[in-house]
Amino acid sequence: MLSVTDVSVVLDERPILKGVSFHVGAGQIAGYVGPNGAGKTTTMRLLTGVLKPNAGRVLVGGIDVAAEPLAAKRRFGYVPEHGHLYESFTPAEYLTFVGRMHGLDETLLARRAEALLRFWKLDGVAQQRMNGFSKGMKQKVLISSALLHDPAVLLLDEPLTGLDAHAVLQFRALLKARAAAGVTVFYSSHLLDAVERVVDQVIVIRAGEIVRTASPQDLMTETASGSLESAFSQLTAAEDAEAQADVLEAEAFAS
Repeated sequence: MLSVTDVSVVLDERPILKGVSFHVGAGQIAGYVGPNGAGKTTTMRLLTGVLKPNAGRVLVGGIDVAAEPLAAKRRFGYVPEHGHLYESFTPAEYLTFVGRMHGLDETLLARRAEALLRFWKLDGVAQQRMNGFSKGMKQKVLISSALLHDPAVLLLDEPLTGLDAHAVLQFRALLKARAAAGVTVFYSSHLLDAVERVVDQVIVIRAGEIVRTASPQDLMTETASGSLESAFSQLTAAEDAEAQADVLEAEAFAS
């Protein structure tokens, strides 16, 4: 359902992605992790049709995004890292607007919107303007809007922004339920603990290249690590954070 094959991207004469390939099947949840500057944001821009590759092919829901961007966009739901709402709308108005953009039947649209708002316990504020909402409340509406048209693929870029602990648990359960229904989930995040708890496979990118694709457990076993965070550090050649902190302490704060 999600296929990236030999994709290269060059921006301002600088290679950003270098022959990147990965595949995520129907009903799978894939975590996409890597250090800052590794190419995660560029990959998400490719998947959503914002950017075209210099070489290679990107398929979302079986559709070539560069060749048929509108058809591809009907197949996926997207939660951006920095999403924005029409805050003068109420949640009910916003979801109605999004649903009509997707051409949903009015009865189906109303049922799904009500169910999603009830799931997040936003039904009590469904008719209130969102300009007074917290970041977490807005994020719940954004997630709901991505799910509204029942997409075959979910593209998630740091989707937990602003969510409290209970909402994070709800979100994990929601992803697992959608995956069980056959939806493909591509989850890009810096929060390795969040990824480890919900994904079937982890795709690790470093300096524009995929260095490993495996289940969280296999990654930890292969690197003799007790956590995905430790395995990630080894695979991305990250410097030891504690050692760096000790150096800073000695150089900047020691008397």
